[in-house]
Amino acid sequence: MQKKIKINLVSLGCSKNTVDSESLAGELISEGFSVQYNMQKPSFNFVIINTCGFIDKAKEESINTILSFVELKKQENKDFKIIVFGCLAQRYKEELLKEIPEIDAIFGVMQQSKIISTIKEYCNTTKNTKPYFTRKLSNAKHYAYLKIAEGCNRRCSFCAIPLIKGNYVSRSIEDILEEANELIEQGVKELILIAQDTSCYGMDLYKKNRLKDLIVELSKTNIQWIRLQYSYPNQFPLEILDLMTENSKLCHYIDMPLQHFNDRILASMNRNITGKEITELISNIRNKVPDIALRTTLIVGYPEETKEEFGELENAIKNIQFDRMGAFTYSKEEGTKAALLNDNISAKEKQKRLDELTDIQQEISFDLNQKKIGKTFKVLIDCKEGEYFVGRTQYDSPEVDNEVLIPITENVQIGNFYNILITDAVEFDLYGRQIENAK
Repeated sequence: MQKKIKINLVSLGCSKNTVDSESLAGELISEGFSVQYNMQKPSFNFVIINTCGFIDKAKEESINTILSFVELKKQENKDFKIIVFGCLAQRYKEELLKEIPEIDAIFGVMQQSKIISTIKEYCNTTKNTKPYFTRKLSNAKHYAYLKIAEGCNRRCSFCAIPLIKGNYVSRSIEDILEEANELIEQGVKELILIAQDTSCYGMDLYKKNRLKDLIVELSKTNIQWIRLQYSYPNQFPLEILDLMTENSKLCHYIDMPLQHFNDRILASMNRNITGKEITELISNIRNKVPDIALRTTLIVGYPEETKEEFGELENAIKNIQFDRMGAFTYSKEEGTKAALLNDNISAKEKQKRLDELTDIQQEISFDLNQKKIGKTFKVLIDCKEGEYFVGRTQYDSPEVDNEVLIPITENVQIGNFYNILITDAVEFDLYGRQIENAK
């Protein structure tokens, strides 16, 4: 009996890449292949690397990952094939093939079918064992990212995503619901809605915003939590806030990348919003949903950002007190409008500003977490690490936000909800113990 072809799938970058990798894995499995994620031993026939090309650090990680498999192939004297796809491959296909000739095949975004065809050609097979496929989840089995659209119509001056993935294309509500139900059948209890911009869902397909309608339909399923990520501040659909107060399944959480607060920089970034309008939007959100957890992402060291303009960003962070914040230093992206600007801030100064902003947020996070001590939260248990079970509240998204640490002596199970009393807190972690099972 012929052995199954083994495929090692390595997914880099954002959660949108994770969904692409999981979908590809499902298709490969339906074709009769064996797929595992991030295999350490070279016992596979193919390695497929889903690359990220968003910022310099992501590009560097992608290239280093490819090179590590090239080196592994040489050291172990193995003959596995190296296949590269995704954002970095889309933008720099010729450069990658020239600099790393050991790559056996390379594909851009949304070319999963070509990857499968290529692997089948290598294996000299046309076998298809199933008429359908479901995603093979790469993380925990009780939560999943659900991509509701591809591409982006925003033309932020610093961002290359529209150059890579094209214009915004919404998936139909029916298509999304079908995938959601398949995920729920696999045991998923939390759906995390993602896109380059979730806040304009449906504008292209239905000629009006249908994000609220989508969430309402998803709420009719057996899902327990629905989380909203990657919302754009300009023209944010405020009816979502009313839905949060009415619908217990919709987490009181919004991930809204804001990038900056200085008007000149926001205009140069082509964000179509002012610092005052952002502040008013945040005030409106908090008035509607007082316990909302707001996460944002910011850029420091944008071309010609003065110390005064950076100071304006610092003051906004101090005044607004975001629950969660991510930040990164500006990096020049080829083909974008910002790439034509004078990137006159040194890497050292950019890092200094990033460190200052991070320190401010660390203090804010510590103070906000201290206020949670003595309160009880519904917590979803994600995993077990060392001496603790690790969980999250509705106010925290996986991998990027607060974690709730519960001693392993507690009688809890991964993938279930529990009411947890918070007994202690630090900057980015809460400590607690079980009160009673959550319903």
